[in-house]
Amino acid sequence: MKEQKEKFKPYIPADKIVPEFTATSIILGVILAVVFGAANAYLGLRVGMTVSASIPAAVISMGVIRVILRRKINP
Repeated sequence: MKEQKEKFKPYIPADKIVPEFTATSIILGVILAVVFGAANAYLGLRVGMTVSASIPAAVISMGVIRVILRRKINP
């Protein structure tokens, strides 16, 4: 058990400062807010039922950021 703790190397070091509020996140958030807001309004007017758009938007944004905008965190 002690050997496993000594061998553990975290993906992001504790002393590394990772930005969370970036231009990419703002732009992607605005785009997804417009798209899902329009889809929610359309469904509300057309079908009379709306859905929560925050969960699908979060999942899609994580997928986009992870796959398309891949960046290496550790130098």
